[in-house]
Amino acid sequence: MKSSSIGQVTDIEGCATKVVDPDRVAAVRSRMPAEADLVDTADVFGLLADPGRLRLLLALLEGELCVCDLAVVSGLSESAASHALRLLRAHRVVTVRRAGRMAYYQLDDAHVRMLLDLAVAHTAHTDALHPEREQG
Repeated sequence: MKSSSIGQVTDIEGCATKVVDPDRVAAVRSRMPAEADLVDTADVFGLLADPGRLRLLLALLEGELCVCDLAVVSGLSESAASHALRLLRAHRVVTVRRAGRMAYYQLDDAHVRMLLDLAVAHTAHTDALHPEREQG
């Protein structure tokens, strides 16, 4: 707690005023996506939070691959890779093309590619993320 110049005690973490810039708050709120869109976006980020799924997606940056090859590249079993890919497909992150018994996956669109590229670039340029790790 901190004492202000007029003798009131305010919490350091709190705002003494509920809204400082009402015009800006109104503008930001008017541009906020609908709740359903926010939930869908959070789901996409949740999908990227799993290292196995992320390895699958990063492998697909190189282009279309079959489930067998994706399993090897990602270090997942074929069963685990197939399960992860079904989940990614259900959220429209990847698409599938079937050729006989083979299933070939690719990133759904350029937005997914950009999201992955930006995430990898951000991590590569953020030394403060995990300063305990050796750079190499």
